[in-house]
Amino acid sequence: MAPALDPLIHQETRLRLMALLAGLGEGVQVEFGWLKEALGLTEGNLSSHLQRLEEGGYVGVEKGYQGRRPRTWVWLTPRGLEAYRAYRALLLEILKDGGAG
Repeated sequence: MAPALDPLIHQETRLRLMALLAGLGEGVQVEFGWLKEALGLTEGNLSSHLQRLEEGGYVGVEKGYQGRRPRTWVWLTPRGLEAYRAYRALLLEILKDGGAG
């Protein structure tokens, strides 16, 4: 039986989120508001997807302050990067084989 696509990443919004973070490079932290704007999501929607990815160990989330303003930073963990790369490789293989894999 062929390996299955990771269901945690497979959801469209989470796939876009993982691809964006992976494209920024390993260890790069971005601010929640920037992610929200880049992906065109509401705060609640982004928060729920980040929570699922954080529970899976795919992203790190840190809350803090920049000056007096509360901020939330997000980054792709090494586990998340590995999972994204495996997902991407499997998806490309499926597409190359026309789904026959």
